[in-house]
Amino acid sequence: MGIISWIILGGLAGWIASKIVGNDAKMGVGMNIIVGIIGAFLGGWIVSLFGGIGISGFNIWSFLVALLGSVILLLIVNIFAGKKRYSPNT
Repeated sequence: MGIISWIILGGLAGWIASKIVGNDAKMGVGMNIIVGIIGAFLGGWIVSLFGGIGISGFNIWSFLVALLGSVILLLIVNIFAGKKRYSPNT
């Protein structure tokens, strides 16, 4: 996949993942793209652990893998950000 395909796939996956997790109001276009691209790598790694094929091109399967990774990434970020945000001293 070319860089433009990564940006498009990452942007879509990151945006939909932020809608699912509830982070959409806090994230901009750039952050959605970054989350989507990192999520694609994370999702590809997770799928390969189970014997599947990760990102294989610009197709629905690759989008779903990127979406899975993006949702997992945002959930992990929310866990760590939530601990800082809800400290008893605030």
